[in-house]
Order: sequence, then structure tokens, then C-alpha cells
Amino acid sequence: MNTHAVAAGVEAAGGEAVTYPHVGDDLDALESVLREAAADCDLVLSSGSTSASTVDVIYRVIEDLGELRVHGVAVKPGKPMLVGELDGAAYVGLPGYPVSALTIFRTFVAPAIREASGRPEPRTATVDGEMAVRERYEQGRLRYVPVGLVEAGDGRTLVYPVDKGSGATTSLTAADGVVAMDPDTNELAAGEAVRVQLFSPSVRVPTLVGVGEDDPALSRLLDAVDRPRYLADGARQGVRRLEQGIADVAVLSGPVDAPGGAETVGQWTREWGLLVPDDSGIDSLSGLVDGEYAFVNRPRDSGLRATFDDALDALAADRDTDRDALTDRIHGYERTARAHESPGRSVLAGDADAGLGLAVTAEQLDMGFVPLGEETVRVVAAADRREKAGVVALADAVAEGSVLESLAGYEPAER
Repeated sequence: MNTHAVAAGVEAAGGEAVTYPHVGDDLDALESVLREAAADCDLVLSSGSTSASTVDVIYRVIEDLGELRVHGVAVKPGKPMLVGELDGAAYVGLPGYPVSALTIFRTFVAPAIREASGRPEPRTATVDGEMAVRERYEQGRLRYVPVGLVEAGDGRTLVYPVDKGSGATTSLTAADGVVAMDPDTNELAAGEAVRVQLFSPSVRVPTLVGVGEDDPALSRLLDAVDRPRYLADGARQGVRRLEQGIADVAVLSGPVDAPGGAETVGQWTREWGLLVPDDSGIDSLSGLVDGEYAFVNRPRDSGLRATFDDALDALAADRDTDRDALTDRIHGYERTARAHESPGRSVLAGDADAGLGLAVTAEQLDMGFVPLGEETVRVVAAADRREKAGVVALADAVAEGSVLESLAGYEPAER
């Protein structure tokens, strides 16, 4: 991932990108490819193997073959950065984690390439807003916090952190820009004024920000909304983000309750059950519990997971026991997959015997399905954002009904 992203960044900054094969942490292979790159190029960029641990060795190669001038910068993400010289070529070692690598490239490397190539600095844009929630971090390093933007019901621009760690590329795909957090502070308070450095002058605030359940119908319904952003982080996260003012709408399923004051703007039902091979011997929830089957569940924040747990509670009551006694017998109950298709794909790959999923997923993947019930999916909106254009467009798409009627196991529901 880093190779293609950084190469595209080099080209955009005015350079000519040349890529070389991945060589891992083999000292001889690293030396060979770095020498080749230094002979071909003015600037050599690498990604990964930049820390001072016993397994990260590229800095040793640079010390042996050239000159290492910088090893580490007080920036988060991106501390393990290398700067040096190799056989007459400039050298920069980017961290291996994608968010760290791209942050360091954007902050330090791209401006240098633009200057060397005579390309002017791109138009920049900033947006002033206020923090929707508090963000804390230890002092001592300049931190670039990936953030998203959402318009509050009163028109204010709210800023919320989307940092999921240096290895999570969704920290950037779900972000509109970054907020620079000074090394001398450890907190951005909720309501504090901040300035967002946008990734591009063309960035516009989404007309709808939604958080909640991963649902295939929702993906199609959002086609009716101009510039939506949806984070499929699970129904319970949808509740949290709605309460924090980050989300305009939360998509909830099963027994997950909406926060007080939220208004249901659309709902439907979907059939759920077990995704299995066509020749599976599993025909019921009892069959899963009592058999020797490998299972793939959904994450704890998923509303479908909560519906599954309710079904286990009911079965446990019938057997005069408790849910824990049943989950202990399900091999893989704690093994989870986030996307709605992922448990089914694990089954098709032979990595599991059954996965928690939907009837529509079984049809789309052409696999077996053991129906266990129906659950209601609700789109709930923050009271002060019910009339936002994006919320209205989504509610209208749900009410129109054609998307729901076209999917297996789905039925429109009365509001």
C-alpha cells in the first residue's frame, strides 16, 4: 500500500517515481536494492524497518553505506523517520505504518520534492471549527490528528478525531484534514476552537455523517445522498457518536436502544441467521451449539451480535442454564469479523463452518443459510439535525422502498 501511495505523491509533487521490489529485513538484499536506487535516483525513499529495534535494520545499512543524519523526529504519527545520504543520493526512511508514512511524506518530503522540481506549493485551505469531543495525548511531540468535519444543526462546523492508530488507513480515508496539536499541550477540549489543515482545497463538509451497523441496504440507500460519509463501526458506536454530536444519524439494529431525544427517520427488517456451506450439517442454533463447528461472529459493537446473543439467552433459558455455558461450547464465539460479508467469506474459504450473517449475504455469495429470525434496523437522527438535507434525502430513500424490496430477506417497516 505504501509503495503505490508514496509513488503517487512523488509524481504529484513533480518528481518521477521509480519503484523497486520489497526486500524485507535481509541486510544483503537491502544493501543491493538501496545501492541500485541510489545509482538511479536523486532521492531514495524507503518505508518500514526504521526503528532502533533489533529487527529493524535499514538504519544500519545507511550508516554502513552512507551517512545517517537524523534518526527519529518529535512528530506523531511518524517518529521513526530517517534522513541521510547514500552514494550521493539523498535518503529518507519513512515509517512502515501507512498513516505514519503518509504523514511524514506529506509534511517533510513532498515540499522538498516540489522545491527541487520547481513546482509551486499547492493551494492550501483551512477550516475553522470547534472540537466536538475532547482529544487527549501525552505532551512532548507535535501531533497531527486526522479529523473529520460535520455541520451541527445550528450551522457550526464541528471537528472530530478519527485517529485509529498509525496502522489503520481508515484514519485517513475517513478524514478531511489534520489538526496540529502542539507539543506543549496534552488536550484539545470539547468546544475548543481549532484550525483544520484540509487535505485538499476541494474538500467539502459531508451533507450527512452516519455511524452504525454495516448493512448492505444502507450502502444502496446512501446513493440518494449527496456527499455522505458513513462509518460502519457498529450500532453501539453509532449511539455513542450520536450522543457526542459527531453523527447526524445512527443506524441501529436489534436490541440496541437509541439515545434519548433521537428521532427515527426510517426503518426496515432483515432476515438473519447462519452462513454455512451448501452441504452443512447445521440446521439450527442448537445444532451450532451442540456440534463441533468452527464459528465466526460479528464484533461486540454490532447490533446483529446483540440479536444473536438474545437468541442464545432464549436457548439458555429453555435449557435452564445461562448464555456463558452455551458460548463456551461455540468454537470461535470470540472470533469476529467486521464487514457483513466477512464471516461468509471465511466459510467459503474453508476457515470456518458457520458465520453470523444475513440472508442477503448468503444469496450474494451463493452459499447456504440457516434462518434464525428477523431484526429491525432503524435510522435515528439527532433531534437538531432532522432537517439537514442529507438526513432528509436518506429518509426519503428509505420511505420510497424500492431498494429494500430488491434485497433478499428485507422488508420495509412502518415508522
